[in-house]
Amino acid sequence: MHDPTAEPVMQVGYVVADLDTAIQQWVGSTGIGPWTVFRGASLDGRYAGSDTTVTMDVAMGYSGGIQIELMQITSTTPSPYADESGEPKLGPHHIAWITDDLDASVAQAQERGLTVLFAATGPGTQIAYLHSPAQQGIVFEYIQSEGMREMVAHGIEQARTWDGSDPIRPVTADVPNDRTR
Repeated sequence: MHDPTAEPVMQVGYVVADLDTAIQQWVGSTGIGPWTVFRGASLDGRYAGSDTTVTMDVAMGYSGGIQIELMQITSTTPSPYADESGEPKLGPHHIAWITDDLDASVAQAQERGLTVLFAATGPGTQIAYLHSPAQQGIVFEYIQSEGMREMVAHGIEQARTWDGSDPIRPVTADVPNDRTR
């Protein structure tokens, strides 16, 4: 069986307090851009044994072959993005891999001792967050989404040829509200 973690990590995710401020800080301090921005992205899933819907504003930029994902959580529902009091867990959140078979990837991760923290769906996308109860702090995400590899390749090319103009590129309302497009 193919081990999805044999693929390179393709994403590093951060929870931020204010998306626009975070983008400007990343552009100013790292030169990373442009950033594709999705407002009002939504994930329906299970967290801590209960159904939940999480909404967020998301931005994606690229450094080399890595997608940097910035997430401002806009809901107060229980989720892996917030602490017990509902406050966002600001800072580094997860590393992610693309998979063609989410169920198989999750099963392999569980065989390695990881447990499912959050499983969710969005338009055209399924994700699972896993973690090690023995080593708290970082979450491992598997993403199954048709067209994800192509979207990442497009973002990498946009970043490679970026001239510094228009660092924030919002996705318009006529595009499906999907953080992976």
